[in-house]
Amino acid sequence: QVQLIESGGGLVQAGGSLRLSCAASGRTFSTYAMGWFRQAPGKGRELVAAIAWSGGRTYHADSVKGRFTISRDNAKNTVYLQMNSLKPEDTAVYYCAAKKSGIVIITPQYDYWGQGTQVTVSS
Repeated sequence: QVQLIESGGGLVQAGGSLRLSCAASGRTFSTYAMGWFRQAPGKGRELVAAIAWSGGRTYHADSVKGRFTISRDNAKNTVYLQMNSLKPEDTAVYYCAAKKSGIVIITPQYDYWGQGTQVTVSS
């Protein structure tokens, strides 16, 4: 069982930056692939970025490529999402997710989900 707690969301002006963190419980964090998803009002949940257990392989959605960066620190059981050049269309609830896997997972088929953190970007 893995528990995930997101933090770092908030209100920011367009062009600003935020760093989301997701702290995971458990001693086997390094064996989990991690992902960040987001869900805007009235829209479905979409994958923003994903990272393999080692951190060596990552995926970023086209909509955030060049602006967002996913990373992880297995010693701290934490995965991060650095978000730069934020746009109003990035406004959403952001969720982290975990799946026991050695590869990057780019489908919604994750096993564990956090409660989400709100990111609001004003124009």
